[in-house]
Amino acid sequence: MIPAAFDYHRPTSIAEVIGLLSDLGDEAQIVAGGHSLIPMMKLRMATPEHLVDMQDIAELKYISVEDGSLSIGSMTTQSDLIASETVAKSCPILVETSLQIADPQIRNLGTLGGNVANGDPGNDMPAVMQALDARFMLEGPGGMRSVAAREFYEAAYFTARKDDEVLTAIRIPIPAEGHGSAYVKQKRKVGDYATAAAAAIVTVASGQVASASIALTNVADTPLYAEAASQALEGNAPDAAAINAAAEAAMAIAQPASDGRGSVEFRTKLTGVMVRRAIQAALERAAG
Repeated sequence: MIPAAFDYHRPTSIAEVIGLLSDLGDEAQIVAGGHSLIPMMKLRMATPEHLVDMQDIAELKYISVEDGSLSIGSMTTQSDLIASETVAKSCPILVETSLQIADPQIRNLGTLGGNVANGDPGNDMPAVMQALDARFMLEGPGGMRSVAAREFYEAAYFTARKDDEVLTAIRIPIPAEGHGSAYVKQKRKVGDYATAAAAAIVTVASGQVASASIALTNVADTPLYAEAASQALEGNAPDAAAINAAAEAAMAIAQPASDGRGSVEFRTKLTGVMVRRAIQAALERAAG
């Protein structure tokens, strides 16, 4: 289908974006890579009167490390993440996740900011950001504020971002040296959303799991930080009993829809499978 008519804006600075959003209010929609929004516009599921394209804002495309945190500009693409030695060294789960998003053509334009900001429950990066305890930097007329990824998602396509704010950066505490991480995703075909997926980040010391962080993709209206699953691992030996307990805790919070990817029962069971695989892979990587 053809989208409804809209006015197109292509600002070149953050200040210009904020000005447009302030003037246009909820009639405007930000577009980054456009891979979620444009299909919805073609289906008339989204009908913004104004489209604010972020492609020309070069200051939002960067990767840097400072004070123990990885800072990534919101217009940094998945291909940029894959190619970055800094990301591969400090936070390899971002590379692993990026490689599972759609296909190379989409990764060349799809941005990290777009993936985390629009509230699509099928997007891969939001759960990873929750597992990493990342924070999203939002800038608006009142200045900059920081929102935890674990508090950002309110419902499908509804987030803590205000209409006159723009996501400018993602800040991630660099995981401890020697950690292991994994993002495991089951999907029907290349480029599809996950039927279920899980992110796991662990550290091991003296034969016990010293820290653990688990999050889930596309098994609810929002990404899910699986706190009880994480706690099921911490302080315990990294054995089958602890892994199974974590998987059971993750399945307990899953609320998938029954759709073309499978029934509620199948997708809930698959959540446990993905969590087990993610934890096992993370533990193996932590062990070197």
